[in-house]
Amino acid sequence: MPTPMSTYPRIAALKTHDAFTARLLELGLDLPCDADVASGPDSPLADGIEVDGLTVGNRFCILPMEGWDGTTDGKPTDLTHRRWKNFGISGAKWMWGGEAVAVRHDGRANPNQLLINEDNLSSIADLRQTLLDAHAERFDTTDDLLVGLQLTHSGRFARPNRKDQPEPRAAQRNPALDRRLGIKDDSGLITDDELATLVDDFIRASVMAEKIGFQFVDVKHCHGYLGHELLSGVDRSGKYGGSFENRTRFLRDIVQGVRSATRNMKIGVRVSVFDFLPYVPGDDRIGVPDADGDPRLAFGGDENGLGIDLSQPGQFMELLQSLGIEMVCTTCGSPYYNPHIQRPAYFPPSDGYQPPEDPLVGVTRQIQATAALKRMHPSMTLVGSGYTYLQDWLPGVAQAVVRQGMVDSVGLGRMVLSYPELPDDVLTGQAWQRKKVCRTFSDCTTAPRNGMVSGCYPLDRFYKDRPERDQLKQIKQASAES
Repeated sequence: MPTPMSTYPRIAALKTHDAFTARLLELGLDLPCDADVASGPDSPLADGIEVDGLTVGNRFCILPMEGWDGTTDGKPTDLTHRRWKNFGISGAKWMWGGEAVAVRHDGRANPNQLLINEDNLSSIADLRQTLLDAHAERFDTTDDLLVGLQLTHSGRFARPNRKDQPEPRAAQRNPALDRRLGIKDDSGLITDDELATLVDDFIRASVMAEKIGFQFVDVKHCHGYLGHELLSGVDRSGKYGGSFENRTRFLRDIVQGVRSATRNMKIGVRVSVFDFLPYVPGDDRIGVPDADGDPRLAFGGDENGLGIDLSQPGQFMELLQSLGIEMVCTTCGSPYYNPHIQRPAYFPPSDGYQPPEDPLVGVTRQIQATAALKRMHPSMTLVGSGYTYLQDWLPGVAQAVVRQGMVDSVGLGRMVLSYPELPDDVLTGQAWQRKKVCRTFSDCTTAPRNGMVSGCYPLDRFYKDRPERDQLKQIKQASAES
């Protein structure tokens, strides 16, 4: 199996600003990157934000990541607390949801995902407190720290009881994705009555989140999970499918219910602002569009399903504004069926496909799509995604896009698993810790897909010393030889 090394230069090999910008020019990419990154109060990344009456102390945000290390009944473990403590010491002032938390059991993406209910509420409150205590100890105050909770139902990609057993609750049939999950009839489709009940579950979860101190909830609409799939539910019958009004009814009903049932709970939405066709390994395992893919089912995709059309995402943003929602976290696609556009990586997961484009193309695509939506809706506060692949050049790009008004806050996901102190190091002008920089080895994805807890096995000493590391090496070696 060939490696992308023969095709695309590694970011780590682009050791100067001139080398990096020359590569962007060679690819024809419009991606700004400041050569000099400021620190201290003069840094554009140190500017505070006021959003929906709340204060955010700087322009770094920690993105929600799916957890695989909770208990089987949905409580956090010591591993979960360790991760949230790292979020707290990062220096970022916006915590977009911490991680995906299911609102009911059948919506869990894996049997160790956190689950919010009355039995688990105190343990989730303790998890939030771990983050706050770590932040206060390092930075003296949490007055300018904004902490939310991401609420989710995994829909088509639910695996609530066994990691190797999908139990999909899909919004509609999708030939390319049905085949992957063994869906052969309509028995796995979620009904309108079930969706109405699920609306109540989201409202109840929001009430509980407010009770334990979270300042906002994210009603998740991304990555192929239920909320996102409903946005493209053009073939679904009934009141939750077909027209744009129907496809957004689920969100509108949740928002209305949360407003009525809580005292002052704020609402955000993390949304895949565009989608592509599902991809499969082609010749030499390089990704190609699935022949069964249907472009109509790619929300924000063009007529071919291989490009972007922001007309409906723009309409969705207008809807959010009309609902009084000011905070939006942009992402795209899905890690399940087109990860090269969603989280560009030089080394894909072992069960994935080799990137069909230089990952810098995917990074720029996300950043420019977010910038376009920001131009269209300047009063909205947007958190962007897709920055980790930039690696050593992340601070320069982050400063440039914030300085130019292309985004309000720079979201970090995989990067904080290996280098949690990155925001603080950038803001205070500390030496860049290259040995901690995520190089997108994708072990944090390969591990849980093979039943192990997720973490940065290559770079985080804590995970390096765990027994799963040897098991992970064997799995990757077997995949490379197959």
